Amino acid sequence: MPDAPPHIEPFTITDEHLNTGLRGFPVGTLRTSDVDPMTGVSYVGYPIADLVDLPCEDSIYLLFHKQLPTPEQARAFNADLAKRATVSSDVLAILDKLPRSGHPMEWLIVGLELLGMTGKTKSNDYREDALNLVARTSTLVAAIFRVKQGWGAPIAPRTDLTFHENFAQMLGAPGAHAQLSDLLRVFYLLHQDHEGGNLSTFTGKAVASGNADIYASMAAAMAALYGPRHGRANQECLEFVKQMGSGDANELRERVLKHVKGGGLVPGFGHPVLRAEDPRAKIQYAYGAKHFGDHPLVKTAIALREVVPPILKEHSRTKDPYPNVDAASGSLLSAAGLANPEFYTLLFGWSRVSGISAQIVDERLVMRDGKGVPIYRPRYIAENQPARRR
Repeated sequence: MPDAPPHIEPFTITDEHLNTGLRGFPVGTLRTSDVDPMTGVSYVGYPIADLVDLPCEDSIYLLFHKQLPTPEQARAFNADLAKRATVSSDVLAILDKLPRSGHPMEWLIVGLELLGMTGKTKSNDYREDALNLVARTSTLVAAIFRVKQGWGAPIAPRTDLTFHENFAQMLGAPGAHAQLSDLLRVFYLLHQDHEGGNLSTFTGKAVASGNADIYASMAAAMAALYGPRHGRANQECLEFVKQMGSGDANELRERVLKHVKGGGLVPGFGHPVLRAEDPRAKIQYAYGAKHFGDHPLVKTAIALREVVPPILKEHSRTKDPYPNVDAASGSLLSAAGLANPEFYTLLFGWSRVSGISAQIVDERLVMRDGKGVPIYRPRYIAENQPARRR
């Protein structure tokens, strides 16, 4: 094997490593985020807890520029993003003709391709297209909310509002809580990026490695996120909270114990990398207690935080019995007025577009001294040719 970078231990690939989904295989370097098993996610070296009070634009700038903006840079960047947010009327007209039975993520996948067909740069400029995509995804996602749920016609973006305020006003959610706009800001910041090997991010980068434009690459990434083993966990978490249906710790303990002993999984608890409570979960629990403490779903979610880990430690084999980012997010969104869990993965996608876009830009324009990462081509070994196996 070629010499590995000094921070990567060389290892021999054996039969046991095959057909394991590339789990744990180092395949590249990353400039946007990191996930430490004990301290959780950080963006460009900043722990997520240090960023959660920022406007979304500052965090987007950080992922793309690898530093936080000065006040002057922030004003210019905010104005630039706002100017990019307008979506072709052709896109909105086609959305109105999509089958209402489709999942919101299916609408998003179609919508991203439409954004590409109506607005991509002729030169396939990844950086320019990425910034357009980040801005226009807010307009697209808000339109999907409104059209699919019958809330009314799409609402045009405004240039006098911040990123999250503009998204909230384009949603125009009936009966929304006054805290919804700020909750969407927090949700966006917590979900933007999560290393480079998660399924949706890796899929988007792999498609872009064939020089597909960023819109097609992002549609592929969102198709990966759509899967129930990836992005739909927040939806399942809310359903579990409703199933448990109590803020009383003793009642919850009995119900969770019965559920686990019966072979049931507890969505929102455990993580493939983390070995401590997800800092993003901590942030959401604190936010929920402060702004939605009397809401029954939030009460239940907060109580589960205390009840579930001891039960999982004793009655399951999980290495991480602690809450992750999905444990409370659905309960908070429901308390704020977005009560349809079918749309929660759509919000996940809305947030993650900026992180995946920044990673695609890095892989296409920055890595290998600007030559970019080659087209992805892992090797598969034919089972009927064992003599070739090494």
